[in-house]
Amino acid sequence: MQHRIIVLGAGYTGATAAGRLARRLHPDDVSITLVNAAPDFVERVRMHQLATGQELRSRPFSEMFKGTGVRLEVAEVAGIDVDRRTVQVSGDGVGGGTKELDYDTLVYALGSGWDDHGVPGTTEHAHEIASRAGALRLRERLAELGAGETVTVVGGGLTGLEAATEIAESHPHLAVSLAVRGSLGDWLSAKGRAHLRKVLDGLGVTVHEHASVTAVAAEHVTTADGANLPADVTVWTTGFAVHPIAGASALETGATGQIVVDATMRSVSHPDVYAVGDAALAMGDGGTPLRMSCASGVPTAWQAADSIAARLTGGKLPKTALRYFNQCVSLGRKEGLIQYVTADDRAKDAALTGRIAAFYKEIVCKGAAWGVANPTLGMPGRRRHIVPAEERTAPALEARAAEASA
Repeated sequence: MQHRIIVLGAGYTGATAAGRLARRLHPDDVSITLVNAAPDFVERVRMHQLATGQELRSRPFSEMFKGTGVRLEVAEVAGIDVDRRTVQVSGDGVGGGTKELDYDTLVYALGSGWDDHGVPGTTEHAHEIASRAGALRLRERLAELGAGETVTVVGGGLTGLEAATEIAESHPHLAVSLAVRGSLGDWLSAKGRAHLRKVLDGLGVTVHEHASVTAVAAEHVTTADGANLPADVTVWTTGFAVHPIAGASALETGATGQIVVDATMRSVSHPDVYAVGDAALAMGDGGTPLRMSCASGVPTAWQAADSIAARLTGGKLPKTALRYFNQCVSLGRKEGLIQYVTADDRAKDAALTGRIAAFYKEIVCKGAAWGVANPTLGMPGRRRHIVPAEERTAPALEARAAEASA
């Protein structure tokens, strides 16, 4: 029988993991099923562009995985039973009903969505850009606004900065403001902070610092000090929350609901489950948890796929350290900021700014999408057969290694 691998979620991490597994493992030995609610790939790092009216390239999975052996199951994940090793899926892709899929190895990559943090009025009145549907709803709303009407972006992280600058650049007739909990760009270097402020000033974005938003209404947001900031449209970008399915299972999860994994992205409670991307509580350099981001997610997908392949084929487990190199921020289409960071994500003094930084960020985005769209490049001749289970014991693997070295 083939070893059944199911990958849940086809964002950057899930699609990358599925493609890399197809590249590493021989199709005679494995079946790889990719479960996703939509039939095409969503470039999540470009949702602020989609929200401002820009068109994004269509990337159907049927073309991306054509000839790879990866089978796409267009369905919603309804639940997982890690003790029975089954996944429950539902939706139009399964005839509108529900069915079970059996697995031998599961890669959990359901990612995250927006996090309203329980702030009153947020779900009723705020817009999110963590999803394509949310970005499209915001796009329609922005198109309805007249000159001088207000857009307030809540959250001063990477997503908030990209949203505020993109909206201000694309809709110069609107009054755009940014509400941040602390100081603007307080995690950046001095050079990075100075450039960020210069760009926001140039785009006419009003910055409200030390403004923790405690409530959202139809036409304003309220801050902790009682001030009401005008907001005909509120864009909420205060972080991400993981999909709740893992937390409802027997998998060991952390306080954030992320699956606790070891250095190979393997669940510490269920060894036939791997978690990648935002869904994984993985440790980076210095023993600190990786932040939810594409920069973290893709390397964890590589780590998981290579670990699965190594364990199944009797190869060596990867020992690549998960670390950071920079933070890439687009500030509209003409400006950008590349903040160089330490391995554990702390800002260095060096930063790249201006048009060259915008070009750099664009190359990063295109490269990430290209990697997903070309999942099995170089596949021929590199796929390995699975080693029978009885030959995967420690003594057997040592003997195989010794024979190979001789």
